[in-house]
Amino acid sequence: MDREMRTPRPDWIAQCESVGFSYHSIDGTYWDESRCYRFTAGEIDTLEAATAELAARCLDAAEHIVARGRMAELAIPLAWRERVAESWRARTPSLMGRFDLAFDGSAPPKLLEFNADTPTALLEASVVQWHWLQQAVAPTEPQADQFNSLHEKLIANWRALNVTWSSNTPVHFTCAGDSEEDRGNLDYLRDVATQAGVTTKFIAIEDIGWNAERGAFVDLDEDEISVLAKLYPWEWFAAEAFGAHLLEARIRVLEPAWKMLLSNKGLLPILWELFPEHENLLPASFAPGAIHGDWVEKPLLSREGANVAIHRRDATIAAPGDYGTEGRIYQAYAPIPRFGDDYVTIGSWLIGDEPAGIGLREDQSEITRNTSRFVPHYFV
Repeated sequence: MDREMRTPRPDWIAQCESVGFSYHSIDGTYWDESRCYRFTAGEIDTLEAATAELAARCLDAAEHIVARGRMAELAIPLAWRERVAESWRARTPSLMGRFDLAFDGSAPPKLLEFNADTPTALLEASVVQWHWLQQAVAPTEPQADQFNSLHEKLIANWRALNVTWSSNTPVHFTCAGDSEEDRGNLDYLRDVATQAGVTTKFIAIEDIGWNAERGAFVDLDEDEISVLAKLYPWEWFAAEAFGAHLLEARIRVLEPAWKMLLSNKGLLPILWELFPEHENLLPASFAPGAIHGDWVEKPLLSREGANVAIHRRDATIAAPGDYGTEGRIYQAYAPIPRFGDDYVTIGSWLIGDEPAGIGLREDQSEITRNTSRFVPHYFV
């Protein structure tokens, strides 16, 4: 695993925007092809195997949490626990998820967290970096490849999902209307669903209505929303004024409600409890002071690095945010690989239950944030 410095394509902005990637320069520099990461085929095999292994162990943890009644430890609201359990018992299919891993190319990859509910950075991982590979690397290194089957597997998974609801049922896609990044990811999800034969409609989250007489959510045309694909966290839904209606409505939601078990940082101590000393896991606990050595404090529901604090013997690094009142977990510190002045983490994708590719994020902080840069990769 090496970092290479490269000259960006002269028309990289136009190339990005041609595939709908309009937020390439959000907060300054987001997409950054002035550098890339080169892996060996063996390193990619290691990442793929670790991703498959972690996916299986997370499903084991979900079964444990439901069977042992441990949702309170994850701060899942009481009213929602049976809905989550029913979703899990039915094994309602999942569309996707993303593990965040610390990996230096030699030691086993370590799980930092699981973005199981509303994973973003999908468009750039799937399409944008593949186009970069074809245009910037392949002309001089035709043997170069990329760990990236996201597009094909998304289409296949949508095709499989489309036969699990009534024929010609439209899938409504929703996110907060003011997020350009979320809308870009959602539009890409809509596109691949359409390619799979799914009928799709977009609706901003704030435009979803509730028809009490019909007992159904409706769109602006008063059409019932039967299947909803969202980039909007389940815990936000649960806290909304209309959230209680989700408990009574006839509606299928992607990701399914059982993903509340895995998108929660409380998953991490439960995984360590179930699989102590697992090579892909870090020691983690619900109890402060239980971790020996350097440690990381994480709110149960933190997103984009908010309120994460790294406590080392010589310094503490903390990110601001509005999370933490719901509870916290404590995880052993894993050194994040550093190249020059930058730290890099790997987002390893699942489509359904299958590993499907990676995307890398760089930052001058060890805490990956919304502003961290996306950097492409290849392997030989």
